[in-house]
Amino acid sequence: MVNFSYIRNFAIIAHIDHGKSTLADRLIETCGGLEAREMKAQVLDSMDIERERGITIKAQAVRLAYQIPGGKKYTLNLIDTPGHVDFTYEVSRSLAACEGSLLVVDASQGVEAQTLANVYQAIEADHAIVPVLNKIDLPAAEPMRIRQQIEDVIGLDATHAIEVSAKTGQGIDHLLDALIGRLPPPKGQLEAPLKALLVDSWYDSYLGVVVLVRVHDGTLRKGQKVRFMAAGTSRQIERVGIFTPKGVLVDRLGPGEVGFITAAIKTVADTHVGDTITDDRMPTELALPGFKPSVPVVFCGLYPSDSAEFENLRDSLSKLRLNDSSFHFEPESSAALGLGFRCGFLGLLHLEIIQERLEREFNLNLVTTAPSVIYKIHLTNNEVWDLHNPADFPDPVRINRIDEPWIKATIMVPDQYLGAVLELCTERRGSQINLTYVGNRAMAVYRLPLNEVVFDFYDRLKSVSRGYASFDYELDTYETGKLVKVTMLVNGEPVDSLAFMVHREKAESRGRALCERLKSLIPRQLFKVAIQAAIGSKVVARETVSALRKDVTAKCYGGDITRKRKLLDKQKAGKKRMRQVGNVEIPQEAFLAALRLEER
Repeated sequence: MVNFSYIRNFAIIAHIDHGKSTLADRLIETCGGLEAREMKAQVLDSMDIERERGITIKAQAVRLAYQIPGGKKYTLNLIDTPGHVDFTYEVSRSLAACEGSLLVVDASQGVEAQTLANVYQAIEADHAIVPVLNKIDLPAAEPMRIRQQIEDVIGLDATHAIEVSAKTGQGIDHLLDALIGRLPPPKGQLEAPLKALLVDSWYDSYLGVVVLVRVHDGTLRKGQKVRFMAAGTSRQIERVGIFTPKGVLVDRLGPGEVGFITAAIKTVADTHVGDTITDDRMPTELALPGFKPSVPVVFCGLYPSDSAEFENLRDSLSKLRLNDSSFHFEPESSAALGLGFRCGFLGLLHLEIIQERLEREFNLNLVTTAPSVIYKIHLTNNEVWDLHNPADFPDPVRINRIDEPWIKATIMVPDQYLGAVLELCTERRGSQINLTYVGNRAMAVYRLPLNEVVFDFYDRLKSVSRGYASFDYELDTYETGKLVKVTMLVNGEPVDSLAFMVHREKAESRGRALCERLKSLIPRQLFKVAIQAAIGSKVVARETVSALRKDVTAKCYGGDITRKRKLLDKQKAGKKRMRQVGNVEIPQEAFLAALRLEER
């Protein structure tokens, strides 16, 4: 067991693409965590989807051994964190397991919106912060200007910021020395009762649930019987190990150490992220504070395309929920799509990633309904409903008012694109709070309705700013809005999965756009199919899918016109009867069209 005065626990925090995962690679390589032949780019991004998209989704922990030349040997527990706004919950969990942070800033791009969000989380967690200027090998790097920017925007002293190039390895030794000199060792008592924080957990088909822990007090040993305080269950530990980043089994973990345990845990409900693990015979009196529960902001329905796969989907969601505690789900049913689940996410990218992981890792074919946010509906009898699904919208006569969630958004953008960004925010019903400048970059703070942001705001923002704008947001308050439910009718039948909530002023244009999109996606039938968007009983937009026409007069090769007329009238009567009893099958693409409506 390691002397905890020689341990340093730290997280790497930064904006997207500022080089967190590449810096982690260089630290692993320098400390000999992996041999040269085992190294690959972004070695801690283990999921295929992370490697394909070039983003970190799950925080990863790794233990490194670093010996000062001719001196002491230190143990470094490194946690690489995501940078995207949808995964801030992963970041907050990682920070709770550490005493310090490396704040990585791109030496050419400078401080971005997510840099601010992550550094404020680290300050709240009472971390010692070491600023690191990455990518100094680029011709566009301006370390002096970026140091000043860190001091001006964040308020951190950047005079001793470490200059590195994570790509080439320049400055890594200097960074390791700064880590040891400037970050504090963990505090803890070896003789005290066991107190360990459950940082993360995931499902392994051979070992059951694997639990990532950070020990605060006492010792965690193989064969020890431990209690999960929040879950109220007791388990015997089968394996204790560390990641180097390969899994290596050890006999015990002491104060300040980060590692994993397995205890033949088969059910998902037994491990709560943020739970305190203690000794079953000598339990600790006070549990650790844990984490604030994550609050989902975007909801949508996930349905199996084959209804026989419902139980398989439930199982898969449970296993994925264990690996991603910021994801929530509950069963629901739809007249059009059958049995499925209403799922809550931290944002649209989070939704996309979960959907893709379900399809890849569990071989499921899914139908996804349009995303929505939580509305608070105040009824005339003073009841207040939380509306997650537009299909549950009450009778408008019973509604007193509808409140919608608003966010406080921070957008950082170069000066030349500011006009287009402000125009986009105004178009989305935003109101400006603040506008400041740092050099030639503007920082705009806006209040925006969340339902205007969840569809495609981020994509549009990147488009109007040529990819230079960065965006971060936090939930603000609920405000009363002129909101209506738009129902989509196909062949006179309402399709509850396509219903959506929208501001009254935009209801007609959004309804018309969706009708046009559905017209191109719904296959033609032998009868006309009407596609309508309606608010209550008032139809605000309509498109018609024309009927397929069989050439019934093909066999008429002469004779009087009345012969053709008779056949056409007979066909017309048949089509009228078909329209009365006709059933239209809506393909999966039509449901996804509601998601991508604004991309036209």
